[in-house]
Amino acid sequence: MSRPRRALAVVGRWLLGTGLVTWRYIWETTPLHRAECRGDEEDRPPQLRRDAIDDRVLLVSDGYGPMFHRRFRVCIAEADLDARQLMDRVVRDFEHFVPSEVVAVHVGEVGTGGGPDVGDELLVEMPGPWNGPVRIANRDNASLTLVTLRGHLEAGQVCFRARDDGDLLVFEIELWARSSGRLTHLLYTHLRLSKEVQLNMWVRFCLAAVTTSGGRLVDGVHISTRWLAETTKDVDGQRSRPIRT
Repeated sequence: MSRPRRALAVVGRWLLGTGLVTWRYIWETTPLHRAECRGDEEDRPPQLRRDAIDDRVLLVSDGYGPMFHRRFRVCIAEADLDARQLMDRVVRDFEHFVPSEVVAVHVGEVGTGGGPDVGDELLVEMPGPWNGPVRIANRDNASLTLVTLRGHLEAGQVCFRARDDGDLLVFEIELWARSSGRLTHLLYTHLRLSKEVQLNMWVRFCLAAVTTSGGRLVDGVHISTRWLAETTKDVDGQRSRPIRT
């Protein structure tokens, strides 16, 4: 198949997947508080554990186009779970939190009875032509960090965390990512297709956290997006490798 025809086929499959995923988003009545602006040096991703990085890992510096730093946050009142218990549920039953349009989450070999741990891998089946292979780069009582692997549509990392704040339980998803290539850059940055799919997916993940906690949502979902323009600088400082242009 020629490159233009392949690109059209990819976009067609992505549009179909996008339609399925965004149907509920169109009818979502939860208040979404969105803010977007240019970022600065403070938006660069945190360091990952060295033992979590190998040649299969896609760091932010391996990506294409601008880097997006996004944060999704919900505050939960009257929760039955505390932060540690909620994060334990996220780690042990990740598939429970993703939208049903994401077909499945496959977990590789797990070495302990405590659920997936650092170094274990998950495959998130996504709508469209890409799946989402990731590896657990860090796990503790308050957070879970995943890093993308080759074959993912993005290059970067995502952190799930929960904390108790007085009478409230706060759950956040924070990610730092660039597109993994030119086509995904087109779909994300210019056509905004995958960007909206991603937003819908993480909003739904946050709302699932609210439901799982047994509490009630306070003041909707807060979404912050900050971006850094494309650069040839190693944005994560963890691997000396040219950024593809």
